[in-house]
Amino acid sequence: MPEAFVAGLDGQTREKVINILNDNLVEMQALQMAVKQAHWNLKGEGFIGVHELLDDVSARLRDGIDTIAERTVILGGFARGTLEVAADKAKMTAYPVELTKIEEHVEELKKRFLSVGASIRDAASAAEEAGDGDTEDLFVEISRALDKDAWFIGANGSR
Repeated sequence: MPEAFVAGLDGQTREKVINILNDNLVEMQALQMAVKQAHWNLKGEGFIGVHELLDDVSARLRDGIDTIAERTVILGGFARGTLEVAADKAKMTAYPVELTKIEEHVEELKKRFLSVGASIRDAASAAEEAGDGDTEDLFVEISRALDKDAWFIGANGSR
């Protein structure tokens, strides 16, 4: 394992948390790509508002992805975030690529936000159990952002 840049966590704890971080890195990447897929292909009434919202959501997801990857390296691990790793390891259901209706995209995205949000909350609990409060805080912060974005996206389906 490469050098760690954090004090107070033993190698076994760091290794466990690195695995938790990498597991959630790929889920966040899959979610970000699902958001971009919807952003590129949606059509219908309210298009521009949802299109712009999804660009903002994608940027926030990218920030969360970056935070997870950087924490992994800080702990002495390798961020395993290539497209190939994400495609192989992500548990999220593949996003349908031929949707156009805003309402269909909203429903598909809501399901995925709820799934990834649950995974992130589980990761926060696992990091706490491992004794890494800083990584727990990182996941809690990401969880709040996911919940807010799920709410923003979901509000577009309530007409």
